Amino acid sequence: MNKPMLAASLAAATLWASPATAQDWPMTPGNYWEVTGVSVDDGHGLQYANWLADNWVRNQEFAKEQGWISGYHVLNNIHARDDEPDLYLITIFDEMVSAEEGERRRLAYQQFMQRSAQQLQAESGQRADYRHVGSTILLRDMEKK
Repeated sequence: MNKPMLAASLAAATLWASPATAQDWPMTPGNYWEVTGVSVDDGHGLQYANWLADNWVRNQEFAKEQGWISGYHVLNNIHARDDEPDLYLITIFDEMVSAEEGERRRLAYQQFMQRSAQQLQAESGQRADYRHVGSTILLRDMEKK
């Protein structure tokens, strides 16, 4: 990257991060959007869709009832290129949690699922035979003030 481009990139990054300019900035940070790309092997689309519709949605609804998330989506990548995921799983939440809160939520989730961490890992491993989790990105909604 050339020096003028680098300087412009750093200046733009500073605008988003600098509290001093936050008063003048026309937008304010909103919810976080965690987006996970998932690829599904040929012949297993229905199998994974059934798991999503039953288990994943039930888990997300539990998290929503607890106030941990505000929403979720499953997006189908209709025209996926060779290197792109088939699906995007999106979870929307308003704040990061502490390690202690994360542990409390993990235990509450295990109790809700009525499974041990080992059982949940084994089930995830079974899905790994046909579904492949790619990268996860964390985005933040920017809302007009």
